[in-house]
Amino acid sequence: MNILVTGGAGYIGSHTVVEIAKSGHTPIIVDDFRNSRESAVDGIESILGYRPTVHAGDCTDPTFVESVFSQESIDGIIHFAALKSVGESVERPLPYYQNNIGSLVAVLEAALRHGTKAFVFSSSATVYGEPDSNPIPETAPRKQATTPYGNTKQIGEDILRDTAYASNGLLRSVSLRYFNPIGAHESGLIGELPIGVPNNLVPYVTQTAAGLRERLTIFGNDYPTPDGTCIRDYIHVVDLAKAHITTLEYLFSEDVNKPAYDVYNVGTGNGTSVQELIETFERETGVKVPHTVGPRRAGDVVVCYADPGKMNRELEWKAEFTTSQAMIDSWRWQRNLWFTS
Repeated sequence: MNILVTGGAGYIGSHTVVEIAKSGHTPIIVDDFRNSRESAVDGIESILGYRPTVHAGDCTDPTFVESVFSQESIDGIIHFAALKSVGESVERPLPYYQNNIGSLVAVLEAALRHGTKAFVFSSSATVYGEPDSNPIPETAPRKQATTPYGNTKQIGEDILRDTAYASNGLLRSVSLRYFNPIGAHESGLIGELPIGVPNNLVPYVTQTAAGLRERLTIFGNDYPTPDGTCIRDYIHVVDLAKAHITTLEYLFSEDVNKPAYDVYNVGTGNGTSVQELIETFERETGVKVPHTVGPRRAGDVVVCYADPGKMNRELEWKAEFTTSQAMIDSWRWQRNLWFTS
């Protein structure tokens, strides 16, 4: 299959491109490189031994999107392209609605015109808000979004559901609700490379360990958890990438009973606290991470981890990597950046 990967030079996108190729399919990358670097494509090329096709452009531009579909024969789509900073979305909501919703609509319109059969959407556990209980199943209610970023994921799911059912089965789709991706490819050639100050925990940990940041701030240690810090479900990015391939192949299967649209959690089913993750990094790498405790951060969910049972049963996918391995891989990636910069 030819698989279009929007945002394919980003963190999750680049790892998914590698797994698509390893599975025998052909990845086609679309990216405007506003939140990624072209060096990610160099890393992909080094891993695969060839350079995938890349179309540089903005997915909110229907003319550009149509040109890509006209040039390529696209069987399936994995849609990552989106702005993703929770804090920035609060300060600048309109660009988030314009980009995250506009790009999804433009890509879906082209997919319908060109007869694309399968669509996988990059959603998020943020749609659950502060959950009523953990682990969180897909049947848990979606809570009122607390940020524009989270709202774009909820709206995106609704758009995809309505479009799939309106297509009378011509376009089947799945929203994958990610928990917290961490780690990097075992080669150290691709990984998470934030532009500017990291918004996510692990790159801040590795940059602090590398001396690029003075110290890490833990936002609150007085939560009702065993060590007082927030708990999350940290999933290795390669496990997450593989989940996309499994989902696409499911959408192309001959199972006539599968719905036009569905949702799946993608997580490990295990909760790890911020403090535990830092300690895991220090234990596995032997490198200390200078850190301090600051006040709580507005909007942070206290505990959030997945019930991945539906994905395990129906798609026969299960996370394989540990948080320890993710920390080792993240540090290898950071050191590779350090030595090559």
